Amino acid sequence: MMKLYGFGPTRSLRALWGLKELDLEFEFIPINLQAGEHRRPEFLALNPAGKVPVLVDGDLVLTESAAIVLYLAEKYPEKKLMPTRLEQRAQVYRWVLFAMTELEQPLWRMAKHRFIYPEEKRLPQDIDLAREDFTAMAAVLERHMDGRQYIVGDRTSVADCVTVYLMDWANEHHLLDGFPNLKGYLQRMYQRSTAPQRIAEALESVRAA
Repeated sequence: MMKLYGFGPTRSLRALWGLKELDLEFEFIPINLQAGEHRRPEFLALNPAGKVPVLVDGDLVLTESAAIVLYLAEKYPEKKLMPTRLEQRAQVYRWVLFAMTELEQPLWRMAKHRFIYPEEKRLPQDIDLAREDFTAMAAVLERHMDGRQYIVGDRTSVADCVTVYLMDWANEHHLLDGFPNLKGYLQRMYQRSTAPQRIAEALESVRAA
């Protein structure tokens, strides 16, 4: 059985979405970041970067949440999380990379300067610049989603599993205000029975533990 090492309100949720969307059996192994479990030698042997999620499938050890979802979709083509037509597959790759480079990076930059960096290294102006970067790129996706239910084609794909987590993250900071298409997309996707926890729910469960 596959194993997914992860923690609460992190990009582990993205990998969980892929697993649930494909209806796969797996064992979830929590790695408590707050307790420093990601710095233990046994975990660093899986991912020297000390980050979650990590998927273990037999002899394969795979890090990076988007890579995990792409791998799972390729391994189970009958589940149709990846389109069969080359042109649509190319669009999935395009939007996955767009999400990771243009949307996730400014969100991550804001998080670093809000609470991850030591207080003396946090730069409020960097938060403002990152917000501007995110808003500009979210406007691109907003236009793309006009009249669309999914990012690529007429069904859920890897592009959705990767991107919708970021929409939830952005919504937590009111960054989707003024983007009705993206807000509607976020609501639709989390109404799916295959959706994982929302970030806020996962964060609350960590705090309550």
